[in-house]
Amino acid sequence: MSVRESVNNLLVEIGIEEGQFPEIILYAVPVMLSLVLLEFILTRKKHIFNYQGKDFWSSVAIGAGNLVVNAVLKTLNLFVILYCYKIAPYKIPMEYFWVSLIPCMILLDFARYWAHRVAHESRFLWATHVTHHSSENYTFAVSFRLSWTQHIKIIFFIPVALMGFHPIIFVIAHQIEVLYQFWIHTELIRKLPKPIEYIFTTPSHHRVHHARNDKYIDKNYGSTFIIWDRIFGTFQPEEEAPEYGIKKPVNTYNPVILVFHEWVDVIRDTWHARGFKAKMKAMFGRP
Repeated sequence: MSVRESVNNLLVEIGIEEGQFPEIILYAVPVMLSLVLLEFILTRKKHIFNYQGKDFWSSVAIGAGNLVVNAVLKTLNLFVILYCYKIAPYKIPMEYFWVSLIPCMILLDFARYWAHRVAHESRFLWATHVTHHSSENYTFAVSFRLSWTQHIKIIFFIPVALMGFHPIIFVIAHQIEVLYQFWIHTELIRKLPKPIEYIFTTPSHHRVHHARNDKYIDKNYGSTFIIWDRIFGTFQPEEEAPEYGIKKPVNTYNPVILVFHEWVDVIRDTWHARGFKAKMKAMFGRP
């Protein structure tokens, strides 16, 4: 039985039509593109020269490639979510949508914090994430710069899916979490009121995360909520001006190289490492 047939069977069993899954991200695209254009105009007007043409188009190309990968993996990802709901020991029906949406978002955000943190602490997963950090600019367009291999991190979301949240609720919560990432990639929004800065991830927090300043490295992993960083000791306020990019620049605008350069290095270093322990360190040790 194919994955597509398995998905259809699960949809029938659970009582869902595939068209019931809302495409929130699709509806948000015109707004996102409008904000990219507005940011470009404002940065030019304010003489903030952070819109480099080649870098911008690299981000767009990588984002387009990620959309293609999303389309290819959509059925498989849906199967995972549906199957987790099927085998969950307790199921939260759609009737409790508003009661369960917020807890689902919070738990997903907690999972995203750890997925993000491990992606910085394990070289294997860093290879799926380094692409996002490769730009030396910081604009809305950088939010499009997502590796084509990042989908491995779905393993971090399976425990949340097994908690019995209805698949439609899970998908909506996940899309909101993903969309939230867009607006925090900009230099135009400075620090926000303290209550917001204390609880939510803001552009100020995420600028720190994208910076390669020594004091900013591996800080502020929070996706929607910065509270996780405060709890687990990875929070760093924005103090000195951020210098964006990675410690070892790739020095190319080629989207294929930007996506796969670290994978090439990981495979090469693992191949040449002597002994099992050395090979494991080359593949899974800290970047």
